[in-house]
Amino acid sequence: MVPFEYYVALSGLLMVLGFIGVIIRKNIIAMLLSTELMLNAVNIAFVAFDMKLHDVVGQVFVFFILTIAAAEAAIGLGLIMAIYRMKKDVDVEKLTELKG
Repeated sequence: MVPFEYYVALSGLLMVLGFIGVIIRKNIIAMLLSTELMLNAVNIAFVAFDMKLHDVVGQVFVFFILTIAAAEAAIGLGLIMAIYRMKKDVDVEKLTELKG
């Protein structure tokens, strides 16, 4: 069986990689994927602590987070498609004004 600390370390590594992806990337789609990576890091942490504490609450939180992540992906991709149709670009630096 894999030790509990490995799961927590993997979760922390994925969280840091997702955070760096959100900070460094200029493409909205890549930023959305980095956000999803951070949500999955939280899911791994919840399951790891659930495994350590022998409780089911962590798994319930994972289902809620997966639901929120699915809704975020659907709404985010819809907004990205609408922005691309208007501006013909998904670069964050060029999308500074929200009027029109």
